[in-house]
Amino acid sequence: MNTDPAIAEAYRNVVMGRRSIRGFLPKPVPRALVSEVIAMAMRAPSSLNTQPWHFTVVSGVALDAIRRGNTERNLAGIPSSREFAASERYEGVHRDRQVGIAKQLFAAMQIEREDKAARREWVLRGFRQFDAPVSIIVTYDKVLKGNDIAPFDCGAVINGLVNAAWSVGLGCVINSQGIMQSPVVREHARIPDDQLIMMCIAMGWPDEDFPANAVVSARKSLEEAVTFIDFDE
Repeated sequence: MNTDPAIAEAYRNVVMGRRSIRGFLPKPVPRALVSEVIAMAMRAPSSLNTQPWHFTVVSGVALDAIRRGNTERNLAGIPSSREFAASERYEGVHRDRQVGIAKQLFAAMQIEREDKAARREWVLRGFRQFDAPVSIIVTYDKVLKGNDIAPFDCGAVINGLVNAAWSVGLGCVINSQGIMQSPVVREHARIPDDQLIMMCIAMGWPDEDFPANAVVSARKSLEEAVTFIDFDE
């Protein structure tokens, strides 16, 4: 076990410093760097080492086609066709947190409640994968559909991915809007029929001048989240 204080501090800085990035520089990300990030993420634990995840990394013409198709279908009112089922509408404290981060983002972007055009454009940014130069689509084998553990394992690898990206200077946002029109994603990302689309991650170099990138989401306290049993003070 490594107890080097410098390593512990570096890890803490990544975990505590990372934030979701929704504005990116128009600068390509080298394939080798994306591979490095995914290799680090794949050290995530999985149930009995099953490692159910797959990654399709999309950029360039294919990503532009996904952005265009997602936007067109959204504007046409075509309902979501997510392959990994979305939650029902949040209520109570969960809804409060959802509204809270939306308010933070709209305030940062100076989007007024009455400004329907600006609010719609913000939503469309999500369907465009936030205009990021890279989208990483996470899938898992369809034979595991209905298995609760496979999505849990993929969640772990996604967490590892966004932290690994941050450690090398890249920013990410986990983007469920980007895969809501699954036929578009499946076609242009050439997702095999035996895989189920779970999530995508927009990735690129953070634009430090993009106001929403400075937003840090509020987190529930340890007192709210943690119960200690039979621990000494």
